[in-house]
Amino acid sequence: MQKFRPAQRIRRRAEYQRIYAKGSRISGRLWTLFVLRNERAVTGRLGIAATRKIGGAVLRNRAKRLIREVCRRNRFAEGYDLVVVPKRELLDAGIARVAAEYEGCLQRWLKVRSGAHRSAS
Repeated sequence: MQKFRPAQRIRRRAEYQRIYAKGSRISGRLWTLFVLRNERAVTGRLGIAATRKIGGAVLRNRAKRLIREVCRRNRFAEGYDLVVVPKRELLDAGIARVAAEYEGCLQRWLKVRSGAHRSAS
């Protein structure tokens, strides 16, 4: 099993805040995603912001494990930072539903991103 190395993780509060402020926001049933291009050539960095609204430590850790596993299986674009803010509904979902939601959110983001590039040209 491949781990997320420190270079593949978002770790500092300032980085999270920059992504929240400047990144694209994609809302789904299970989470809210924030995506922002980074200045590094690192294969997509991941950050997870599981708050106490989800529940206690056991539930937050389960949510983070599900998210990491789906992100490990389905890498996203190089040079982008992804912050996932899980919702409570994530805890009731199986890995297949979480993976489908992840793919759907990223497809919506790609559609919005490609549309923005076309309108800017």
